Amino acid sequence: MSISRRTAMAVIGAGLMAGMISFPAAAQTVESIKSAGTVKIGMMVDFPPFGIMNESNQPDGYDADVAKLLAKELGVEVQIVPVTGPNRIPYLQSNQVDLLVASLGITEERAKTVDFSKPYAGISIGVFGASDTEVSKPEDLSGKTIGVARASTQDTAVTKVAPQDAKIQRFDDDASAVQALLSGQVELIGVSNVVATQIEQAAPGRFDQKLELSQQVQGIAVRKGSAELLEAVNAFIAKAKESGELTAIHEKWLGSPLPDFVTEAK
Repeated sequence: MSISRRTAMAVIGAGLMAGMISFPAAAQTVESIKSAGTVKIGMMVDFPPFGIMNESNQPDGYDADVAKLLAKELGVEVQIVPVTGPNRIPYLQSNQVDLLVASLGITEERAKTVDFSKPYAGISIGVFGASDTEVSKPEDLSGKTIGVARASTQDTAVTKVAPQDAKIQRFDDDASAVQALLSGQVELIGVSNVVATQIEQAAPGRFDQKLELSQQVQGIAVRKGSAELLEAVNAFIAKAKESGELTAIHEKWLGSPLPDFVTEAK
């Protein structure tokens, strides 16, 4: 029995409405963005200071400033689309955004589904503690009490290097670990450079970084096959590094220059 065209269209329409049928991700070009006059950029807004919602309920933060600078370089308006950690790559793949400036760490696994630019930001994980606490190598953690956010990157990094007699106290989040450090409940904590900067702002001069344990660079992501757009994004990043604009944004939001492992990345 044949199916009428009207019936077939109704079935297709219902499938689209239900999310049963999806269009493949299309490679994006600079020309298509310029023709639209707007670049849609996916950005997390719950990852301070990289992404926040400001007092006017608008996306703000490090990534927002980078997104605006990129749009200016392309000569178009910017539309920042809030995304979450889990849905940011699907938003890109389903053509809901043109690219991501979304604190996305560059990994081999993610590179299978998106194409990454050269690094525009980075996060390092280290051990942080009171300025008069003498720690310069992992062995110096022997007998020390170290706070970390449970099941976090820093938990993994500290656990990997800590001597057996070090006492690792696991908290529900970074805020709890920081409070434990400030109150003297722990001698040291494992944190990112972002959190370390926040501690320095809250208690200037009292604490410093003892060890750096790991680094992760972040890239702007485009859809697979968008070679021309990726080239333009890489040119933008190189220009922003060279001009000092990227460092100025980093100093504005993180209180320190762009890390060497980001500026020197090729």
